[in-house]
Amino acid sequence: MKTNPTKLWIIVFALGWLFDFLFWNQAPGINFAIFTSMCLTAAFYFLLSDGLRPNRTSLILLPLFGFFTAVTFIRAESMTSFLAYVFTLLMMILLAVSYLGGRWYLYTMVDYVGKFMQLAGSVLVRPIGFTNDIRKAQLEAGIQPAKRNIWPVVRGIIIALPIIAIFASLLASADAIFSQRLTDVIEWFNIENLPELIFRLVYIVVIGYGIAGVILHASTESKDEKLASEGKPFIPPFLGYVEATIVLGSVVALFLTFVVIQFQYFFGGTTNIHIDGFTYAEYARRGFGELVTVAFFALLLFLTFSAITKRDTETQRKIFSGLGVTLVALLLVMLLSAYQRLGLYEAAYGFSRLRTYTHVFLIWIGLLLIATIVLEILRKENFFTFAMLIASLGFAISLPILNVDAFIVNQNVQREIRAQKNNTVDLDAQYFLDLSDDAVPPMVKAYQTPSLPVPVREKIGAALACIQYTRETEDREYSWQSFQFSRYNADKALALVKKDLKGYAVDDSEFPNMVTTPAGEEFSCSPYYID
Repeated sequence: MKTNPTKLWIIVFALGWLFDFLFWNQAPGINFAIFTSMCLTAAFYFLLSDGLRPNRTSLILLPLFGFFTAVTFIRAESMTSFLAYVFTLLMMILLAVSYLGGRWYLYTMVDYVGKFMQLAGSVLVRPIGFTNDIRKAQLEAGIQPAKRNIWPVVRGIIIALPIIAIFASLLASADAIFSQRLTDVIEWFNIENLPELIFRLVYIVVIGYGIAGVILHASTESKDEKLASEGKPFIPPFLGYVEATIVLGSVVALFLTFVVIQFQYFFGGTTNIHIDGFTYAEYARRGFGELVTVAFFALLLFLTFSAITKRDTETQRKIFSGLGVTLVALLLVMLLSAYQRLGLYEAAYGFSRLRTYTHVFLIWIGLLLIATIVLEILRKENFFTFAMLIASLGFAISLPILNVDAFIVNQNVQREIRAQKNNTVDLDAQYFLDLSDDAVPPMVKAYQTPSLPVPVREKIGAALACIQYTRETEDREYSWQSFQFSRYNADKALALVKKDLKGYAVDDSEFPNMVTTPAGEEFSCSPYYID
């Protein structure tokens, strides 16, 4: 980069233009994966060209980056997509701050905050400092700046454009002939929307400048020479051992009493559903949120006390660790109760997005609690942040693998088939309208299943008819930049049942649209959200 700084600026501003080309007036799709991959490729090109090889442990982040960036155009479910975008950017940030050092797995919360703040500062000031350093090095080496330096010209054009636009507008108002000639020139150059072009030019420059800052940061500030865990604690222990053990011991005693008294209520299953008149919903809902909240804050309490409590002797360390392990073990029992309540609720009312998220989340938070116990026993508390990162990655990876919306359709349809034994049909197919394109292929597959009961098939068919009608009446056309496999697979699936859906009459005379099934049943095309 130092030998040819002009190449750096040309490529980063080309990436800024690529961002504009891929995203301006385009829906999210494959454009995000292309842009982030090109940015990463450019960064590796410059760093390797300067002889800066990445640490081996930093390369572990590349497969994770590839997975999450692929999810952004493979899945369409909202939470899955959101986490894919977040973790794609997180992997890129971790690569930038630990490229040379590779000790990202040892970062504590203090390290994360400090590293991210350093990266933000580099994005703001390092490109300017880099330019000044290059100029200074050239002068010290006796190299005179090139007489045909293009950058003053570029800066001059950028400054002149808005000024010329203002004066031209005023002069056009003053003279009709000049106004006509100016109009002809604008039409010839196709720049009738000059403010928009200036805005786009500005953010292209800003994005290119920011990318340059990230690359320069990775080249000089990513060595991980000293981490927060290797020096003095950010907050030195100040709480006495006696005070801490009294607090933890009291909480452990409370939790133990609660678990012992409520053990039958925790794990009594359906036999206790109607105790005191509880319904399924009341049993499943009552206490679920409270148990998860208690688990979260109790874990936070233990981690805080672990960081601030003085433990001067080996006996004190063992007693404190014993209380901590007991506390976390009791939290696992409470989360197991919450998991069981959620399972009963799903069995009674079916799956929704929120219930599915929570189901997966409870599994990973349980694994995090187990990791906390292990780390406390091994006295590796500094790895807790890494354990949190792994649990977060596990949750974010689980959702696209599970395919949340397809999972919801499959589970609810199977639940309805089982319910046919009692001659009941209560499939909430209207909720399927609130799902993404990921739900369409499994809906079509279920609709084409010969053994599916007719009433259930007609509900699914009505939902598919609503989806197809909505897609056919959409005015928007998607370019290749917005390509998504989820949308592509949904279109292919709908094409398979297009002829069959002609038997479903859509009435769009009023809102919401209504669908009449072949059996004469009416179905609303208005989606609604359930928790």
